[in-house]
Amino acid sequence: MGQYLPIFALLVLAVLFGAGSFVASRLLAPRLPTSAKLGPYECGIEPSREPPRRFSVRFYLVAMIFIVFDVEVMFLFPFATVLDDVGLFGFVAVMIFSVALFESFLYLLGNGALEWGPTARKVLPGAVAPARTAATTVRRVGAEGREPVPALAGSAGEGGAAA
Repeated sequence: MGQYLPIFALLVLAVLFGAGSFVASRLLAPRLPTSAKLGPYECGIEPSREPPRRFSVRFYLVAMIFIVFDVEVMFLFPFATVLDDVGLFGFVAVMIFSVALFESFLYLLGNGALEWGPTARKVLPGAVAPARTAATTVRRVGAEGREPVPALAGSAGEGGAAA
């Protein structure tokens, strides 16, 4: 029992230091609450509105994927150092572990956990008429009553092939 006395003494000192810090802070700290001190700190800028939106769930999914693969690497490094000692049984165990993690990663990829941008629009073949060009669909603002600008020499414009 005497061999645990230093550990117990260190534990008691740590608790006393923590409690003493809280007590000293309560007794010695000035209490002058102002609206600026009670408000949230935003780098010196007072918040005028709520944040525009909350974090997407996908953000947390990516964080969880990172943690899972971080844990996998934490298990693979010790395995790599004792590969000769664990033999075939250890190799099969690590392969099962890696396949299970890779399968979960493929599942998350399939469910769109890493797709951050807006949903891609798929254009069906034949949905856009070939006659729709920038010249036929874009209205030139301020060009009413003006002469059309001639096409650049050597470029394939609306009139056909290059000169």
